Amino acid sequence: MNPGVLPSNPFVAGGMLEDPRLFVGRKYELNALVSRMTGAQPTSINIYGDKRIGKSSLLYHFVQTWETRVPDSSLYVVIYLSLQSASCQREEDVYLAVAQELINRSGVRTKPSLINALQVSPLNRQAFSVAIAELKNQGLLPVICLDDFQALFKYPQEFNDGFYDNLRSLMDNNKLMLVIASRKKVDWYAKKNQLTSTFFNLGHILRLDELTPEEAKKLARLPLNNSQNNQTPTRKSIFSRLNFGRFHRQQPNNVTNTQVTEWGAAEQNLTLKLGGCHPFLLQIAGGLVWEARQQGQDDSWVKQRFKEESERLPRARMGSRRWWRGLRWLVWDLPVRIGRIPKFIGNSLDDLSNWFLGMVILGAIIVVVFGLVTKSNTWEWLLKLVNKVLG
Repeated sequence: MNPGVLPSNPFVAGGMLEDPRLFVGRKYELNALVSRMTGAQPTSINIYGDKRIGKSSLLYHFVQTWETRVPDSSLYVVIYLSLQSASCQREEDVYLAVAQELINRSGVRTKPSLINALQVSPLNRQAFSVAIAELKNQGLLPVICLDDFQALFKYPQEFNDGFYDNLRSLMDNNKLMLVIASRKKVDWYAKKNQLTSTFFNLGHILRLDELTPEEAKKLARLPLNNSQNNQTPTRKSIFSRLNFGRFHRQQPNNVTNTQVTEWGAAEQNLTLKLGGCHPFLLQIAGGLVWEARQQGQDDSWVKQRFKEESERLPRARMGSRRWWRGLRWLVWDLPVRIGRIPKFIGNSLDDLSNWFLGMVILGAIIVVVFGLVTKSNTWEWLLKLVNKVLG
């Protein structure tokens, strides 16, 4: 692939980003990884977030670019491993997969003693621990990025407390740093599966959310990098002369798809309007706008296709947390806080009583605001209700 020219369509909806030039944003998260890696002692980290929020792409991009982010790359060896693989369903298989990835790194394959330690057969728990300790003896810190960590909990007989305790021991002795990606916090899985290992008390937890507005804008501008880096002469985009919503389906014969390469404000705005700040939805929107631009389709076609394609993102994850937190605050947190007011005058009520009383007070306030009853009548009714509840 020519390093100076991006793919014709730089948007990737679905799957992990493998081309580092297409990765956008996540500056804070990448800096956090470097900080935990290069600090006084390595601190393992659990990155969690909803499906298709970009966890895999973040881990893989970090593995691709970590050498440019640390002061001395000779002190580390960093690998990526997806635990969704069929070869990671047994404990020894995970050790073998990690060992093979380590051997493939230049910092390891030039040291015969490390290769010998990683190729011991069988590579069981003890042998793996010895091999990791040998890396430390050689002045190397293995940073192992484990994607889809939740997959291990499907095999409780293989991955039990003993497995996690051993990893925790290696981490505590600064022989190993783990970067774990999962949909929920790993301690949530531990409680669900009744695991008691201290492994799940990881040193740092980082939630991966949507892109910032600036990062979203940068993603929407990706095709500009293509037009700026493309070395072949191009004809001015027809989009710069015609309104995008009225773009005619048939292009002039003298303008080919490869010649239409400019990406203007109309395209970027439509991409952002549809995708918001969600990386997956932005990729879908950008890809559809690009496709429409090449085929001469209008914005109504893009919107219809986007509506269909966006269903690939589970509905429960599309902004649900925001409205749920607001709803919970309104129907639970706020009433509970209001209901705790009587405690200031010496009363003691549990949260259920607080919630009930708070809802009543909140309802009374709303009734008064809308003028359904007078303030005096409401206050008299409230006093009677409070006296009855408090006994």
